[in-house]
Amino acid sequence: MSSTLVPPAEIAADATLGDWRYGVGAIRAEFVATSFPGGAALLAEIAAAAEAADHHPALHLRWPGAVRVELWSHDAGGVTDRDVDLARTISGLAAVAGAEARPLRVQAVEWTIDTEDADRIRPFWLAVLGYSDDPAAFVDDPAGFGPAILFQPMGDGRTQRNRIHVDISVPHDVAERRVAEALAAGGTLVSDEHARAWWVLADADGNEACICTWQDR
Repeated sequence: MSSTLVPPAEIAADATLGDWRYGVGAIRAEFVATSFPGGAALLAEIAAAAEAADHHPALHLRWPGAVRVELWSHDAGGVTDRDVDLARTISGLAAVAGAEARPLRVQAVEWTIDTEDADRIRPFWLAVLGYSDDPAAFVDDPAGFGPAILFQPMGDGRTQRNRIHVDISVPHDVAERRVAEALAAGGTLVSDEHARAWWVLADADGNEACICTWQDR
């Protein structure tokens, strides 16, 4: 089935997608039902709607009734009109079920490893994490639960900086607040040169993390 990629800016501007946020090639939402059985019932309804559409999201249920949904099109390598259509259907199901949408809580976490030779270190990380053997620069957990790993080329001998840092892709409308909270919690701003795409922060020991969004990329 053919599908058309939908740009992140179009998703963010669409009032019918207010429950959803874009990040790392997918749109995500969280709906919190009034009880755990209520969350399970909503998850079942979403599964039925996905089966009817022949388009299947990643679904997660957590106590006390929080349902996380991730939508993207594998064949197109991003978010398409099929994802957008199903997202609207899911929002409608959640509204009827009385589940509260909490779009500002969704995020995606990645590990980034700076390296001058990705082929030399990739096998180690795949082995210790139990990930599948994949020569790609960007490696996902085949089980769909662990963080993705990005092997980032580094050819300038930056031995003074961390070789491993965490990328946290957050909803675009909470990024600046997240940065401010991290700074208030004792962090330092290493660089905002690429903001709003990402801010580089560090803890008191110099360990780095990036707050990332889809904007300005």
